[in-house]
Amino acid sequence: MEGLDLLLNRRSIAKLSEPAPDGEALENILRAGLRAPDHGNLTPWQFIIAKGDGLKRLANVLVDAAEAENSEPEVIEKLAKAPFRAPMVITVVAKVTEHPKVPALEQHLSAGCAAHAMQMAAVAQGFQAFWRSGPWMFSRHVHDGLQLAATDQIVGFLYLGTAGCTPLKVPERDLSQFVDYL
Repeated sequence: MEGLDLLLNRRSIAKLSEPAPDGEALENILRAGLRAPDHGNLTPWQFIIAKGDGLKRLANVLVDAAEAENSEPEVIEKLAKAPFRAPMVITVVAKVTEHPKVPALEQHLSAGCAAHAMQMAAVAQGFQAFWRSGPWMFSRHVHDGLQLAATDQIVGFLYLGTAGCTPLKVPERDLSQFVDYL
């Protein structure tokens, strides 16, 4: 797939099935993440891969967090199923380092760029991916369950697999609604 075509037609597909990327394809996805913009060469990322039994472990972390936060039973049930919406989930974490010239926000943005690059690398190789966020990214219980440092921040859960449906056409947007010139 051509690079510009890939970017102009990016679309999340929420119905993913086996196979998930593996071997060289997975390495390419991870290497793409490592090429994200990185002011100061801080490499402010960590990628936590859940597949197979790891999906159950991720579900347990989410359920434990929801129970600790006294969530409604429907929320707990939804979280128990969430990681199984794809055969692989990569939790993308900003590993923030105190730095006089590179604030935490910039490191979070870098990790977000890594997630996007990984998503595009998956699609370029014939797989699909969708990026989930939400309140559980910020849950201290989830962070503890994943053994993250106090300064770390989850920037998203990248679900990976093979498309289980035909993607909808990307909607056209009027550039004049989003672009200004100085």
